[in-house]
Amino acid sequence: MITITDIHKYFEEQEVLHGISATFEDGKTNLIIGRSGSGKTVLLRCIVGLLTPNQGQVLYDGRDIHRLSKRDGALLRQEMGMLFQGAALFDSMDVLHNVLFPLEMFSEKTYREQLQRARFCLDRVGLTGAESKMPSELSGGMQKRVAIARAIALEPRYLFCDEPNSGLDPITSRIIDRLISDITHEYGITTIVNTHDMGSVRGIGEQVLFIHDGQAEWTGSGNTIDQTDSLHLREFLDHA
Repeated sequence: MITITDIHKYFEEQEVLHGISATFEDGKTNLIIGRSGSGKTVLLRCIVGLLTPNQGQVLYDGRDIHRLSKRDGALLRQEMGMLFQGAALFDSMDVLHNVLFPLEMFSEKTYREQLQRARFCLDRVGLTGAESKMPSELSGGMQKRVAIARAIALEPRYLFCDEPNSGLDPITSRIIDRLISDITHEYGITTIVNTHDMGSVRGIGEQVLFIHDGQAEWTGSGNTIDQTDSLHLREFLDHA
């Protein structure tokens, strides 16, 4: 579980986040939504430790990521999986070695065990037989699936997805959504997804946090979002 409490973030004299608090539960798909410029990307960067809030706490099962020692912070980061907006695969590596990369960097497994884990992850995302392909030979959806396999290679406790459906068609987007949801439930991961995709919100949004002008304005589920009383959220839904 990840708990954030009273998060404030300033850039020079401009306050971007105004005291946001939320809890992101284990084994659930937790989505953050909001207009461009609302602060949701800044919030996600504070949560993963890329930015330090000016005030407030980010607790990973009781551990404050911004107050850990260098060693403990590095250990915590090994418990995180990251799915970036553009997949961020290494163009010079084939599919198998893209998934092997974090295992070779951080795992204490033997090379044979690393291969077994990488192949298991590729099988889990439906890419058995694609090991020798290069990223340039893959569709956008397949690239995202390779990125998911790489993100779960180290068996993370926490999974972060930044606009995972960016650039994908609606059908492929739903496939990626279902894969993220299935993996979250199967392994009990705390998953946080930053998205503009309302199909994702309504389809897999077990807990949704709506950010408006740097404030947490609404929380609920994708199943109940259309019944919201929030005027700002209704405007967002009307234009999404």
